Amino acid sequence: MTKRYWNITFEEMMEAGVHFGHEPRNWNPRMAPFISGKRKGIHITNLTKTAPFLSEACDLAFDAASTGKQFLIVGTKKKAADSVTRAAIRARCHYVNKKWLRGMLTNWYTTETRLREFRDLRTEQKTGKLNSLPKRDATMLKRQLSHLERYLGGIKYMTRLPDIVIILDQQEEYTALQECITLGIPTISLIDTNSDPDLADISIPANDDAIASIGLILNKLVFAICEGRSSYIQKN
Repeated sequence: MTKRYWNITFEEMMEAGVHFGHEPRNWNPRMAPFISGKRKGIHITNLTKTAPFLSEACDLAFDAASTGKQFLIVGTKKKAADSVTRAAIRARCHYVNKKWLRGMLTNWYTTETRLREFRDLRTEQKTGKLNSLPKRDATMLKRQLSHLERYLGGIKYMTRLPDIVIILDQQEEYTALQECITLGIPTISLIDTNSDPDLADISIPANDDAIASIGLILNKLVFAICEGRSSYIQKN
């Protein structure tokens, strides 16, 4: 049972296309309990199932944020990249929106090493030290910095493993999800009709392809995180 009211309405979910799934030939049979039928050749997600799972996810996000927990948002689809960045900045979360580098979490020692290297290069750039190097060396290091910014920019301030990971497309981010499962990191995941609802700790049945659907779900979760963070600040 949800502990707070998150203003989740069927009208806004319908308008965002949250209910649109995939063609039946691409479905995962384990999604059967969350599918209400077919329309124009695609499965339709039952929004009466989506709403309580989204509420439960918001509850978890609020509770975690209200105790100072850290979040990582993972969404590497090109069309969702900007939405991920904006949401993460708003909720002060870490994020990955370009490409998941295999072992980012399970090989945390290597990731930490690269992050320290990244932060050192950023400092050298800001202080002008890079420009004082021979041109060839400076060019090489700037190229390296650009690469690190692209793939690690969203986690540059992450100093430990996240407490909760939000995954916006189970199929696309399957490697990230598996790393979380291996490490026992709780996950909240959008699951379309081609997904496995049993993998994430909280699975939200929803269209994970449409920007409007992803944006709606993400905004609800971000609002819950922001509310939780405000509660945490007030208590401390």
